[in-house]
Amino acid sequence: MTRFLRRLLIGFYLVAGSYHFINPPFYKGLIPTYLPFPEVINYTSGVLEILLAIGVALPQLRRYAVYGIITLLILFIPSHIYFIQIGSCVEHGLCVSPWISWTRLLLIHPLLIYWAWKVRT
Repeated sequence: MTRFLRRLLIGFYLVAGSYHFINPPFYKGLIPTYLPFPEVINYTSGVLEILLAIGVALPQLRRYAVYGIITLLILFIPSHIYFIQIGSCVEHGLCVSPWISWTRLLLIHPLLIYWAWKVRT
């Protein structure tokens, strides 16, 4: 089961990281306006997600990559809070019901952290 979860995690972060380059406007609106250089933040996040996914695939780097994923997820929390503050809708971007944003922040985000933690070995 751990092998399946690990492969799923790798695929998830490869796709998520790639999407930062495929559709940058999707993420740009999610980056809080008080942070400078949103394009740099977006592309850096994408690169890190891809590199960390590759790291999870390599046994000698797996534990460090998992710690990196968990750190990245913690760093994304202000973006999730910002998205809730702006009404869970970005013009020409993601628009969801506020309860979905709250569910993502309070339930799904911790589950993503737990998922990464479970595949660290």
